[in-house]
This record gives sequence, C-alpha cells and structure tokens, in this order.
Amino acid sequence: MKAIRRLTVRSVLPEALAALRELSGNLRWSWHEPTRELFAAIDPELWQQTHHDPIAVLAGASADRLQQLAGDSDYLDALARQRDELRGYLDQPRWYQSLDERAPACIAYFSPEFGIAAALPQYSGGLGILAGDHLKSASDLGLPLVGVGLFYRSGYFAQAISASGWQEESYPALEADGLPLTTLQRADGSTVLITLALTDGRVLHARILQAAVGRVRLLLLDTDIDENDETLRAVTDRLYGGTGEHRLLQELLLGIGGARAVEEWATISGAPRPEIFHTNEGHAGFQGVERISRLIGEGLDFGQALQLVRASTVFTTHTPVAAGIDRFDRSLVERYLTGDLLPGVSAADVLAPGEENYEGGSAGVFNMAVMGLRLGQHANGVSKLHGEVSRGMFGGLWPGFDAAEVPIDSVTNGVHAPTWTDPMLRALAEERFGNPDTTTVDWRSDALSDGDLWTVRGRMRQQMVDDARRRVTASYGRRAPGGIAPGWVAEMLDPAVLTIGFARRVPTYKRLTLMLHDPDRLRAILLNAERPVQLVIAGKAHPADEEGKRLIQQMVQFAATPELRTRMVFLPDYDIAMAQQLYPGTDVWLNNPLRPLEACGTSGMKAALNGGLNLSILDGWWNEFYDGENGWAIASADGDGDGAERDAIEADALYDLIENQIVPRFYDRNADGVPERWVQAIRHTLATLSPALSADRMVREYVERFYVPATALQRALRADGYQPARDLAAWKARVSDAWPGVAVVHVDANSESRLGEELRVDARVRLNGLTPSDVSVQLVYGRTGSGDELTDARTHELQQVPGSEFPAEADELEYRGTLPLDHTGAFGYTVRIVPRNALLISPAELALVAYAG
Repeated sequence: MKAIRRLTVRSVLPEALAALRELSGNLRWSWHEPTRELFAAIDPELWQQTHHDPIAVLAGASADRLQQLAGDSDYLDALARQRDELRGYLDQPRWYQSLDERAPACIAYFSPEFGIAAALPQYSGGLGILAGDHLKSASDLGLPLVGVGLFYRSGYFAQAISASGWQEESYPALEADGLPLTTLQRADGSTVLITLALTDGRVLHARILQAAVGRVRLLLLDTDIDENDETLRAVTDRLYGGTGEHRLLQELLLGIGGARAVEEWATISGAPRPEIFHTNEGHAGFQGVERISRLIGEGLDFGQALQLVRASTVFTTHTPVAAGIDRFDRSLVERYLTGDLLPGVSAADVLAPGEENYEGGSAGVFNMAVMGLRLGQHANGVSKLHGEVSRGMFGGLWPGFDAAEVPIDSVTNGVHAPTWTDPMLRALAEERFGNPDTTTVDWRSDALSDGDLWTVRGRMRQQMVDDARRRVTASYGRRAPGGIAPGWVAEMLDPAVLTIGFARRVPTYKRLTLMLHDPDRLRAILLNAERPVQLVIAGKAHPADEEGKRLIQQMVQFAATPELRTRMVFLPDYDIAMAQQLYPGTDVWLNNPLRPLEACGTSGMKAALNGGLNLSILDGWWNEFYDGENGWAIASADGDGDGAERDAIEADALYDLIENQIVPRFYDRNADGVPERWVQAIRHTLATLSPALSADRMVREYVERFYVPATALQRALRADGYQPARDLAAWKARVSDAWPGVAVVHVDANSESRLGEELRVDARVRLNGLTPSDVSVQLVYGRTGSGDELTDARTHELQQVPGSEFPAEADELEYRGTLPLDHTGAFGYTVRIVPRNALLISPAELALVAYAG
C-alpha cells in the first residue's frame, strides 16, 4: 500500500525555546560546536541516534523534556547567547567586505552534489564534500555566494554489508519537510517553479528548496512534485543513478534549471545577480548555454554572448580518470535540444562545445568536461600535480601548444577546519593558547606539553573506537531484526594500539586491497604481540561497480577471520558523521592510489588537521606538501612493469614503512609513556599543514586568482551596451578566418653561441591581412634533448622592425629580437606567431599558432 501524501510531524516548541528553531534552520550548526552542544543537551542519546541532526532531535524530543528546558535559566541564557552570536555572524563584515569594488557582487557556485552535514545526505564522496567546504568557508569569509544543485529524494545510497561481505544498497526516502530546507516562494506565497521544455511536448517542473549555510544560500532543485508525471518526478530521485538519459536530464536541470533558479532567487531576495559562475566539474555545463540564450534575448548573437559567458565562468575539473567524466551519445543530447529548451540557440551551437573533435577524441560523443573547458575562460585542477595531469589530459583542445601552456591552472583543495577538526583538539588550543582556531595557533610552543597533546590524541582514538563498536553492533541489528552482536565486538579495536585509517570511495584506482597483497605479512603486522597495529576501513562502491564491490568483499572477508576481527574492521555506510570520528581517531591515514590518478585526496588533509600523520603515494595534495617530517611517502613504481608488478612493488614499500619506521616511532616511549618523536611529528603537522590545508586559503585563492580577474573581464565586455563583446567576437572571427594564411616565412640568426654573448634573431612573417596588433611574434627557446624537443621552454617577444614592410603583394613583415646566452649546454629555439588581445588570458586560448618551418 502506498501513501498518497507524505508529511513530517514537528514538535511544538515552548515559546521560550523558539530560538532553537532559528538555530536549527541554519546549517552553521554543522560546524559550530556551541550550537551543537545546545541540541545535544536536549537528549544526548537521541543526538547520537540521529547522527547529530538538530531537526530530528527537536522532532523526537519529549514534550516533558522541552518543558523542563524551557524552565532552565542556564539553558535559556546559553540559547540566547548562541542566537545572538548567529545573528552577529550573519551581519558583521568579514574578510570579503575588506576588498574593493573589483570583487564580484555575487558568485554562483554549481555542483552536482553538496556535502554539508550527515543530516542532509546530498553527496557521494570527495566532490560533494569539497563543495560543502567551499560554501562553508565562503560563508566564514563573507563571500556573496549562492550554491546551486539538485535535491535527491533518496540521496546517494545507504550501504549495508551482507554476511558474505557483499555490499547491499538501499535508498531511504528523504522528506524535505524534515530537513533544514525551505521552499522559495514569491511575496504572495506562491511557490516558484522552474520549467524546462523537453522533447515530445513534455515539460519538466522543479521547485527550489533553499538551505541556509551560514551566510550562504544553497538552492536545490526538486522534481518530485505534483506538476510532473511519475517519470519526470523521478529525475531527481537519486545521485548518480539511472541510465545515461536519466543523467542527462539531471544535468540539463542542474545547468539550465539552475541558472534560471538563480535568476528567480535574485529577483525575490533582492540579491545582486551573479557576476561569476563557478562550475564544480562538468555536470553543470549547460548553465553556460542557458546564459547565452538569455543574452541572445537581449540582442546579441551566439558568438557575442559566448564571449561574456566565457569571461565570467570558472570551471574546476576534479578527475584525471576518463571514466569519471560524463560523456553522452551526441544524438541523445541533440534530441533534447531540437525543441524550445533554449530559445534562440540552435542545437548545433550547443553541441559544438562538447564535441571531441580533436586528436584522440571520439566522434559522436558529447563530453561535459570538454564543454566546461570551452565555455569557461578560467579553468583549474585541484592540486599542482592534477593541474599538470589535466593539461596533458585535455591538451588536444589546444593543438600546437606544449602541455605547460595549456590554459588550465590549479588551486589545491582545502578542507573546512571547523567542520573537520575534533572539538577536543579545538578545546585544547583554546585552553593552552586562548584561541580555538587550530589553524593559527603555535603548536610548537612550550605552552603545550607533549603529554597533554598525547593525552588528547588518545581520547580522540578512544572516541573513534567507541563509535566503531556502536556502528558494528547496530549493523548486526539491521542485518537481522532483533539480531545481537557477538561478544567479540565489545573488544573490537584497542584505544592504545597504533591505528591506521583508510576510508574513501572504492573505484579500482584507489586500490582498497593493496594492503592485502601479502596477507601473511599484513597478518604478522597486525598481530605482533608487543607492537600491534589495527586497521579501520570504510568506503562505498558505486552500485553499478561490481569490481569495487568485490574489493570490499575481499576486505570484509579477510577482516572477519577470528584472529583478525578485533584488529581490523570494515565499517559500513561511510558518511560525514563517521568521517568526523575516523579522521581524529586514527594515528596514520593511508592513501595508495595509482599515481597520478588521485586528483587531490582531501581525506588525508582532514586527518592532518587533527594531528594524524599521512602514509601515502606521492599523488594529489601529498605530492606538494610532503616534507619528510609530516608522514611518509610510499615509493611508487609508475613506470615499472604491468599492474600486478607495480602493486607488488608498492605493497612491499608500504609494509616496509609500517614495520621499520611507523611502528618503532609510535611505540618508542619515554618514562612517562609519551612517544616523543611521534608527538614532534604531530606538532609539526599541525603547525605547517593546518593553515595550508584550510578551505579558507583555497577560497581566498579562488577570489584573488579567478573571481576578481574574471569579474574585470566580464565587466569590460558588458560596457557600452555589450559593444566590447561584439568587438571581441568579430576580432576572433577575423583572426580565425585569416589564420590558415598566417606563417613564419623565414628565420635568420647570428652565429654567436658563447656564454655571455647575445643571440640576434630576425624573422619574416606573413599575417594574411591581420595587423601587427593582432598577433605576438615570439622567440621560443630552451634546452634541447636528443630529439630536439625544447624543455622548460620560455618565450621572448620579437619586435617589428620599423619600415620593414615588404611589397604589398607579399603581405610580409620583419621582426627582430636579441636574447642573452646565459646558460651553457644544448640550446634550441624556434619562432612562432600567436593571436594577441588584451581580453585573452593565454596565448593558447584560441588554439591558433603558426611555427617556423
């Protein structure tokens, strides 16, 4: 039997406790410990059972308990303080308000998932958690930012592990009324609906749910409403589920519907319309063509509107794995674009940005990441190494340019310290340094003793052990109603034992089971009588990833043997609530991906914020932050043999580090039982990595290096009724038309090659009707290898020789330049021509270049 309506019955709060509703309605409680303490005090057991969900606690609290609190003057005083503190947080100027008028008035941040809190499960892994941290730090810094995503009725999925170790998925339905969400309505009380005209006369409707994330507003589009038929109601049923067509509908809604939702929100709220659109991965790429459609409605053509959209779009790519990019059949996308979905925009114009019409691409495929790069003038990877990998991965879009010149930059991810730093560590910082901000205090100071720091780390480990035991006990109850956990669960894990954590999604490249490569050696490490080690593992495989599920099963079955089950555990249903126990409670955080397939790997950052030491392949963020004192680097065998041989080499390196370096350092204690060398590494990690890995640092980088420059460009293009945008589109068309005839005709150079002399280069070029102001003629030089390839190439601008015009029919000019020879060794050079315009941010931007020879 199926209910025809769903509703959430809310408790009636006594008037004295009305502020609890205000506090529960703003997700700042997810990172503000004093507010969380208020809700925990209502019913500590219920707080644990609801995984720290204030709204669920208010709904489940007894009327007697609420009345008791309404008469508790101490509680009411604390409640009033936190209400006033929240209001001050929302209104007072912060870092962003100190910037000048060059900063954008508003930024729209699009992502397919957002991980804010366990109570709002709209995330699957690192991409969503990163998006949530971006919003939280944007709020803390005072950015005028609005997030845009989808509301998935069943979230991602809940994971259970069967008796055989196989992952089982369930999709508990969420009810928006029971979540910290409100529906966007007009002043007359009517609900705002976003509509998308689909094929065959169908119309997709979505309401806009709003979440307050501190000072930031998050808009989530929901299609499970009466205006849609059953098929269309299911468009936002679950995250990363369904067929390719289902995913395409989600991404059309996220991009096109999301851009329309932002317009509606800005109109109703009175907030400025966004000047910058930041897309967190390619899923929201269609927001660009929706904005183009809107500009066409204002009188621009597609090419002119494209200039404005590109200038105001920041695109962040998150995966170096091709399988992680959404690629659709071109004909499927075309079918949805032939109707009235995007007024004024032809299907051909929309399809062109996503086509893989480059060397190595596939005909007939529409690539969302490629679309994001073509519609966004500003692009970045999420670590320095990932930036390099991305430039190589997408270099086909800019043929003729070396990977180093591909216009994809990098901003290394950060994590939101107030969310991920354990309250016990924050309390220690406040007690010893007078400041709970763990990213700014001096952890090397004598004001904090080694013993006190080690004691707190032990309490955090105990907290994690207690939580793990509760979770395993609960899993037995879910596996069989009334089931009782066996007695050994009460002895599972030991809070005094060196604890290694490994928790993340389970695609094959992350190599969950690398540690099982030599089972006997691992068993000996774990069961060492004098210096034991324990492993805490968690992670979800995508429901369609059978290989990932097999890896989980191997791990679960290995850990389930009687001799190991108290030293090794796989915890089901990895989520934010579990992660907030794991990161502080483990001594070492393990990460062993296939290098260089880890874009960033922020779980290790969260462990480091709590004083955990990393044990990782030099990939993602660890490649740039490992310094020899903050953990260990697993030697990688990138180019050695096949996959099996590489796994064997790297597994041996992992075992060697644990046996010979990690275990001795952890168990080498002074007379007080404190591992002094280990604690020194904790201090060093907290002092050096806490500020560097903060999401505040990351968001500031985006503001200063991307949002502000992009704002200047888009404002310049909007001036004088968009005339600069029209001019730029016309200039690009003229340059592109002329480029086949642009050439470096001849190059001459003097014969000097001694250190300290100058190399003089003369080049005759043909511009095919272009003017010298349209181009840059460059000497490209550097060291050469055996194949005459330039390494670490640099450029030097050549200047036009006055009066050097050759006969008109030749259309040629002469350029000249000199270069000091300040290095010995093999040296080479060439000459090239590239387009030049003040509104370009890279010489490679148009993918046009003409080389000598």
